[in-house]
Amino acid sequence: MPDRVAPYIRKTMSTATPSTESDNRPVFFFDIDNCLYSRECNIFGHMQELINKFFTTHLSLSTEDAHVLHMKYYKEYGLAIEGLTRHHKIDPLEFNREVDDALPLDDVLKPDLKLRQLLEDIDKDKVRLWLLTNAYVTHAKRVVKLLQVDDMFEGVTYCDYSQTPLVCKPSQEMYEKAEREAKVPSGAKSYFVDDSHLNCKHAAERGWETAHLVELGVTPPSAPASQYMVRSLEDLRICFPHLFKTGSSLQN
Repeated sequence: MPDRVAPYIRKTMSTATPSTESDNRPVFFFDIDNCLYSRECNIFGHMQELINKFFTTHLSLSTEDAHVLHMKYYKEYGLAIEGLTRHHKIDPLEFNREVDDALPLDDVLKPDLKLRQLLEDIDKDKVRLWLLTNAYVTHAKRVVKLLQVDDMFEGVTYCDYSQTPLVCKPSQEMYEKAEREAKVPSGAKSYFVDDSHLNCKHAAERGWETAHLVELGVTPPSAPASQYMVRSLEDLRICFPHLFKTGSSLQN
């Protein structure tokens, strides 16, 4: 695996539980891709190209057949690599090296001061921030480091490509894993924002207070995924005003 990211994100973020001490604050879970950064960055487009290339190379498929199978697995499992490991015995870490770790993130993602201000305005006396992603840990850490918000989160729950079967959103097992790793207090409310309709739907069904991110320019779903739909992360201030510091306000 390429050594592209430090083993820890500064000193506050962990891939495991940060402390054994009791903490009664609820947790706000943030998705990463197409959530912490805009779809306009087109990282999703770069990723689709690399995934389709992986399908054509490793499964000896035509470009068209690769795309069809890719979409089939994505719709069925929420993650293309899940279908690849189930049906083709593909090594997930090899997939990660050729897809996520090969993305030109350094050329696309820049420090996001507006995002950082939003996260700073969340009252940490009231809620803890945690990342929840279907990507592998190397990609997760790389993204938040480039955005310069790595120190804003206490930890990350990720799809562990080194373990099979893979556990990922929207599986309830993944949400349970996130609660366990983030040490969500028993009976506490969890908060969540994600750009995936399916992920939000299943999180809301679990009882999480969920905001579905549908960026401007993207057609809203005919059926709501969850309790809230937001057009930008700034709208979280409107959905959850009680989680923000007094005096913080919506940024244009």
